[in-house]
Amino acid sequence: MSRKVLLWCDEETTVHTLSSVLKELKVHVESCPSAQEAERLLREERFDAVIVDFDESDPQAAEVLQRARKSSLNRTTLAITVVAASANVRDIFALGANFLLYKPVSAERARASLRAAYALMGRERRQKVRLPAHTKATIDYAGLENGQATLVDLSEEGTAIQSEQKLPPSCKVYFKFELPDQPSMVRLSAEVVWQDSTGRVGMRFIDVPQSSRRVLREWLSSTFVAAQANLKIEAPASAGASKEERHHDSGLSRLRASAGNRRTQSRRPCLLGAEIYKSDTSVPHRCNLSDISLGGCYVEMPTPFASGTRVEVQVRMREIKLRIPGVVSAVHPGFGMGVRFELRNADHKDRLQRLIQELATTAQGLEYGTPTPPR
Repeated sequence: MSRKVLLWCDEETTVHTLSSVLKELKVHVESCPSAQEAERLLREERFDAVIVDFDESDPQAAEVLQRARKSSLNRTTLAITVVAASANVRDIFALGANFLLYKPVSAERARASLRAAYALMGRERRQKVRLPAHTKATIDYAGLENGQATLVDLSEEGTAIQSEQKLPPSCKVYFKFELPDQPSMVRLSAEVVWQDSTGRVGMRFIDVPQSSRRVLREWLSSTFVAAQANLKIEAPASAGASKEERHHDSGLSRLRASAGNRRTQSRRPCLLGAEIYKSDTSVPHRCNLSDISLGGCYVEMPTPFASGTRVEVQVRMREIKLRIPGVVSAVHPGFGMGVRFELRNADHKDRLQRLIQELATTAQGLEYGTPTPPR
């Protein structure tokens, strides 16, 4: 499925840089010179992301961003704002921004941030919780019978799969799979919503027989209850924690690690661009962190390292730069891996605490991304 971005910006160099990077990602860019044109397009077309050059002294910038959020076609579209380093981040997130790009926009910085944003383009904000599945499935669609795929996650409304073949855009796919501890096979059909270059495909269910829906609900309910029980053992909520903190601590982002990995620290959901190195090598593997704590993190990458591999995770956020040693403790092929940190000194721990606190501070307005200010 071809992805499309609306770009509203009047700085020629910024437009050139962003357009070049998006072209590398094979994203079509609709660049418009005026706020009126941007608002018209937002009313008439569906975009996977909207990029707004946000000048706090220009009310049109806020109007374009708000127009996207009020549009029936683009209210859940990813919103990226290009801002000055002195911008009021909280106010911009409150208007509906998901990512920030700081000026001046260099190709390197744009590439890192837009790659992180690219993974979320086209994914609608889900109304139903998804749980990790990692179950083999058989798929059929026009031109393919008995194809093999792996369910990455699953909800009542849809799934993400890892597929060996690139699926045709907007095609109807017929699924057949079994879920652990369920007596009946699930049979249903779905449509492609998004797919990326790693073979990951997002699907929305469209025809689900009642018998298959019952199996889905029973498995999701029992898995969710079991996961909550594990979370209560791993990280009991502090009596003094805020409502927001308790909500994050009971979040499902921590369910990706195995149930046997009993954590002593609650993890902060995030979307942080990072680099991970195998110990004693200088080759970086670009990835995203989807949660983090003083004890470890979850690294999203399609080809995770083997369990027990010693690694170093490098993260940057605002003025904070970390390179933390750790060891791979849980592996999910096609999805990612859990890493247990091995903090070697007080400075490592202090800077990691600062980064987690920074994530907590920006979480109120940041649902899908983490800003990457200039270094």
